[in-house]
Amino acid sequence: MSSIWPEIEITTIDGSKIKGIAPLIISASRSTDIPAFYSKWFFERLEKGYVKWVNPFNRRNTQYVSFEKVRVIVFWSKNPLPITKYLKILDEKGINYYFQFTLNDYEDERFEHGLPSLKERIKAFQTLSNLIGKEKVIWRFDPLILTEKINIDDLLERISKIANHLILYTDKLVYSYVDIAIYKNVLKNILKNIIKEDESIFNSKNILKSEFNIEQKIEFAEKIQKLSKDWRKINPNFKILTCSEDIELEKYDISHNKCIDDDLIIKLFNSDEKLMEFLSGLKLSNKLKDKGQRKDCRCIVSKDIGKYNTCLYNCIYCYANNSKKKSFLI
Repeated sequence: MSSIWPEIEITTIDGSKIKGIAPLIISASRSTDIPAFYSKWFFERLEKGYVKWVNPFNRRNTQYVSFEKVRVIVFWSKNPLPITKYLKILDEKGINYYFQFTLNDYEDERFEHGLPSLKERIKAFQTLSNLIGKEKVIWRFDPLILTEKINIDDLLERISKIANHLILYTDKLVYSYVDIAIYKNVLKNILKNIIKEDESIFNSKNILKSEFNIEQKIEFAEKIQKLSKDWRKINPNFKILTCSEDIELEKYDISHNKCIDDDLIIKLFNSDEKLMEFLSGLKLSNKLKDKGQRKDCRCIVSKDIGKYNTCLYNCIYCYANNSKKKSFLI
């Protein structure tokens, strides 16, 4: 990203001079739940002016990231309440932000160890939406997982029950299908944490059947489109989108999402001249797309500041946790 983000000299806490980058868009974070576990840390680092990032694929490579030029922060969380008391600091600094809020219902299966109850998480979503506005809180049901005990209709019922509580508190539902084959860590986590406890949930011989095939993806799209007609009677702006999926579902009124989304950023923060100028320049130079993400990801460029093996939730489908021995952000 050195060709995208301006380079800058950072003065560290001990007085050293270090070369770093100064991104305008920060992702916090695809790799861990900063709002749930590291809110205090994040705002301490914001005050210090920089953070040290460790490459998850080559831990010897580190990068210093300055907050000097940041204009937008995209937060990712399953429990953002701990960060809400700090958000006024961003408002005072004129830093824009919005949230990707993953709110699933796998309580009975215990796929998401350590999370607050579903009822508490729904309340947290409503609280955050009331605080910052529903356009800034994106609902993610991510991922969709099929098991011996969960079929498509079960998933739709769970989504519908949550939607009844959230339809006036968000304008987007984003979903994706579980990826097991491409992430060795996910397969290991499932085999270690679930099958030993209850093989009736995941059959070890047919573990990849938890992934959706084309027919199942279309069936899900057809059925959720029917549900969405009632949701849109309550909230006409409500949209359903997929995340990092190659299948085209426009005929079911389902579009491709951009989690780091220039269209949303322009809609929400168009009065930020520096940000608009930056996005316009990227578009003209054809550098909007984040080439560091998967092929089907449509996100625009951002700098993620998270670190693998730091989230304390231990969700069995997570690609960013591959060890029960946790490290911490620095």
